[in-house]
Amino acid sequence: MEDCIFCKIIKSEIPCAKVYEDEDVLAFLNIMPVNKGHTLVIPKEHYYNIEDAPIDVISKVMSVVKKLSTAVKKAADTEGFVVMQSNGKSAEQLVPHLHFHIIPKFKDDGLKYWPQGKYEEGEIEEYRKKVIGNI
Repeated sequence: MEDCIFCKIIKSEIPCAKVYEDEDVLAFLNIMPVNKGHTLVIPKEHYYNIEDAPIDVISKVMSVVKKLSTAVKKAADTEGFVVMQSNGKSAEQLVPHLHFHIIPKFKDDGLKYWPQGKYEEGEIEEYRKKVIGNI
C-alpha cells in the first residue's frame, strides 16, 4: 500500500531505528514510545490486520516478537513487558499495517489496563455460543 508509513519504512523511504530484520519481518523502535525501548514488529508484506494475514506470516512475526521480548526487557532494565496488537479503528489501530508492540513495563509508569466489565446473568453462555458459531 503506497500511503502506508510502515511500507515506506520497509522500502527505506523513511528512516527507522531498526533492531531486527530478516527476509519477512522488520522490527524497529517506536518514535513515540510508551516507555523507552518500545519496539514495533511488522511483516514486510502489507496486511491491514491480524485477520488479513495468513497464519504462516503471523507465526513468523510472533517468533520475532518472542525473540525480541527478552532483548527489549533487558535493554529497558525491567522485569516485565506488554505485547499488544490492535485490529481496526474501533480498537485504535492507528497504522493500517499489521504490527505488534513490545512495551517495557515498570511498576509506577502510569500504563494502565482497560477497565473490567461483567456479564449479566446468562450472557456469558450467550457469548460463548456466538463465538463458537463464528469459528
